[in-house]
Amino acid sequence: MTSSPFVQEAPSAAVSAWDNPPAVAPRGTVILVAGRGEHPGVYERFGTRVAFDGYKVRVVGDPTADEAGVRAQVRELLDDPDLPGPRVLAGSDAGAAFVAALATAGTGAQNPVDGLILAGLPAGEHAASAGSWDSELAERTACPTHQSRLSNDPQVRRGSLLTPVPADWFAAADLGRVQVPVLAVHGAADLVSPVRAARESVANAPSAEFVTIAGGRHDALNDATHRTAAAVVVLFLERLRDLALAAGEQGVPAALAGVTDRKLPAIAAWASA
Repeated sequence: MTSSPFVQEAPSAAVSAWDNPPAVAPRGTVILVAGRGEHPGVYERFGTRVAFDGYKVRVVGDPTADEAGVRAQVRELLDDPDLPGPRVLAGSDAGAAFVAALATAGTGAQNPVDGLILAGLPAGEHAASAGSWDSELAERTACPTHQSRLSNDPQVRRGSLLTPVPADWFAAADLGRVQVPVLAVHGAADLVSPVRAARESVANAPSAEFVTIAGGRHDALNDATHRTAAAVVVLFLERLRDLALAAGEQGVPAALAGVTDRKLPAIAAWASA
């Protein structure tokens, strides 16, 4: 992982961390679960960009490789006293299916999850159709820089996208029972997880927004449009924080699990002049 003033180094099997700049007070925490074949350091561009806006970002590994270990890491991070709320649990690819199941069944942590971000959410056990690494890369991302990053990273497990997501995660996940705001970020050109099926899954949540990224492929957070995806995520985080502040007292964000009105406030509006 490339170093920067806001990056904390961590072993690839552990947790990668990006913190808010020293001059910016932390505004919340994003705990991200990586996708199939990935390790936490793969999310450097996402972590750096979101952290720059004041959010602490922690990324854990691929749950298809170590489900119990990732589950324990998520629980530990949620209860870390140095990571402020609101606390958002995020996942990409199989990581999205994993956190959807985790949010439904409960994380086991004392601190609740205040929001959910699902990037490239698989809607079933469907795997990539690619038969070669070049084809798998093309299904993952259209970004030449990220394709090069993945190809030259010996810790990325090639062919992992061909492995179906565990069926029991889909059986356990019920977004209709998730009582916090949900954001789904999905590439409009995602061939691994078709948009329509993913949208139908997210529609079950009581409070959910589904954002498609034009031209985006399966790895919505690291694609050529990663700046757009990060901006969408930050807007969601800012609105979630406003909702948590409104539910709290004396300017302290409150947990949203028991909040009756989970509708996110509007903070911007686009209109033609």
